[in-house]
Amino acid sequence: MPLNITRHDLQGVLTVTPVRHADARGFFSETWNAAQFAAHGIRTDFVQDNQSLSRDAGVLRGLHYQAPPAAQAKLVRVLRGAVLDVVVDIRRGSPTFGQHVKVELSAANWAQIYVPEGFAHGLLSLEPDTEVLYKVSAHYAPAQDAGIAWDDPALGIDWGWPAERLILSEKDRHHPRLADITSPFVFDPEPVG
Repeated sequence: MPLNITRHDLQGVLTVTPVRHADARGFFSETWNAAQFAAHGIRTDFVQDNQSLSRDAGVLRGLHYQAPPAAQAKLVRVLRGAVLDVVVDIRRGSPTFGQHVKVELSAANWAQIYVPEGFAHGLLSLEPDTEVLYKVSAHYAPAQDAGIAWDDPALGIDWGWPAERLILSEKDRHHPRLADITSPFVFDPEPVG
C-alpha cells in the first residue's frame, strides 16, 4: 500500500495520505495497514476507534490529551466534510514545546494525521455535517482526560474562524493555559512511533 507521508517540524507528527483506487463504481482504499505503517515508522497498537459528527461548521473540539498511564496516540481522518486539525507539542524539554502544526483534513483530500503521545490535539469543523474517525492507542480514561485552552495566546493558533462564532463544549471553554499546567509528558529524543 503506497503512502504519501509528510513529516512535520513536530517530532513524530505525520500527515499520511493513502492511495485511493477509483473506477466507475467508486473507490477502495486501505486506510490502516499495520505492516505498511510500520515500514514508515508508525508502530502504534491501536485499541479503539472513535467517530464524531459536528452538525455545524465552526465546532471546535480540543485541545485534548490523555495523561499517562493512559496516554493516547491518534490516527485521525475525515469521512465527510472537512476540519482544520491542530497538534500542539506539550512534551517538557522538547525543542518545539508549545509549537503547533495545522493541517486541513477532508473527505476530498483523503489525508490523515498521526498524533503521537505527548501532544494536545484539537479540530475545527469547516463544513456542516463533518464526520471524523480516529484510532487511539489507549482506551478512554476519564481520570487521565485533560486539555489546554484552545485560545491560549502563548500558542498563537490562528483557527481562521471568528471566536464569537465558535461552538464549544462547556468543558472545552475552561481548559487551563499551557503555562498553568505541569505537562505529564517529557521529551524523548528518540523518534516517536
